[in-house]
Formats: sequence, structure tokens, C-alpha cells
Amino acid sequence: MRIADPVHLELAYTRAMMASLLFRPELPRHALSIGLGGGSLVKFLYHRLPACRLEVVECDPEVVAMARGYFSLPEDSGRLATVVADGAEHLAQRHTAPVDLVLVDVYDGSRQVAGCATRAFFASAARTLTPEGVCAVNFWSNTSEFSAYRDRFLDAFSGRVLLLPAARPGNVIAFGLASADGDWRWACLRARAATLEHSLGLEYGAFVDGLRASNPYTENRLLM
Repeated sequence: MRIADPVHLELAYTRAMMASLLFRPELPRHALSIGLGGGSLVKFLYHRLPACRLEVVECDPEVVAMARGYFSLPEDSGRLATVVADGAEHLAQRHTAPVDLVLVDVYDGSRQVAGCATRAFFASAARTLTPEGVCAVNFWSNTSEFSAYRDRFLDAFSGRVLLLPAARPGNVIAFGLASADGDWRWACLRARAATLEHSLGLEYGAFVDGLRASNPYTENRLLM
């Protein structure tokens, strides 16, 4: 975290997760984060998207306390609700309103938490989305489990998945889309990227380049 700018997304993979906003016609109004860490993604959404309500699920109460005490995570309010619970269990039992955006960044040391990488978990994430919703998962590609986890994610979203390697080698962000509808032409994506880059200050033009390098496409459009 930058002391002078605690909202800034310092890590490349957290910025790459925000590429999920490219795939929606409007900014999300309701987001769910599974895993808190230092709270960088939650803080970014809270401050940069003031119309967005946020739910955060974190299994360790000490992580929540650290994020509030040392990393400027806001207190719960009408816009922010923090739940201390197992992420997989919470998602499976969640029956409240669907959300526009699900963010999954759950690690135990250097390994992705296996309970948040099962077929059932990814299926629950897909069911939680609104018709134009997006789920972004931070995968670590330098592990033996990566291929299996990625394939489960692909199955849960019936193949409606895009991949974006982060600038730091190893992190790969997978975006699962509730629907493949939308304008996937490069011209449209670059126009959307320019708008988001101006308003949010992230490298959305580079995200489009990364999507082109990592997914099927034609000269005119990204293929879904």
C-alpha cells in the first residue's frame, strides 16, 4: 500500500482483476469479494465507484482487523458489509440479491485455497451473478493444480471465460461471464478502455492488448 495514496492498486494482479469492468455495459452497482487480504480491491471499489455496494467475505477475523487497523479499510456502513465466514460455505448458502461482480482472491500462503477452486464453488459464483455479471478469479499458473482449477472454471461458465496474465509472471486472471452477449469488437473494447482509463486511472489499453494476446480473436473482434 502507498501511504500517500492508500486506494492505489499497487500490485499488477489487482489492477488486472479490474479489467472485469471492460465486460459490462455499466459500472457495477453491487459487488462481492471472496477474500480480503489487505483490502486493496475493496478499498478501490469503495472509493472509485461510489454507487457500488460491497460485500466482503473473509474467514479470518484477524485479517479484517489488520486491514482496518493498518491498511485503511473503511468500517462497515450502508455501502460496505464484511462477513467473517468460510468463503465457499458462504457462497453456497447465499440466497440474497445477485451481484454484478464477484472477485475471488483466496490464498493460504503461496497456494490457492482448494475449497474456493472446486466445481461447486465456481458454479455457486456463476449462480450469484446478474445476467450481465462477471466473476474474476486470481489464479497462480505456476502450480500443478492450475490446469484443473482453470478447467473447472471453464465448465462452470460453459466456456464463457477470458484469460488475462498479469504483468507479474505467474498470476493469471480468469473472467467468467454470465452471458456472451455484448459488443466484442476491438473498436468497442478500446473505446470502453479509454473511458475507464480516464475515470479510474488504470492501464485499460494494456488490458485489451493482453486479452488479444491470450484469447481467440479475429482482426475485428474478441471471440467468445
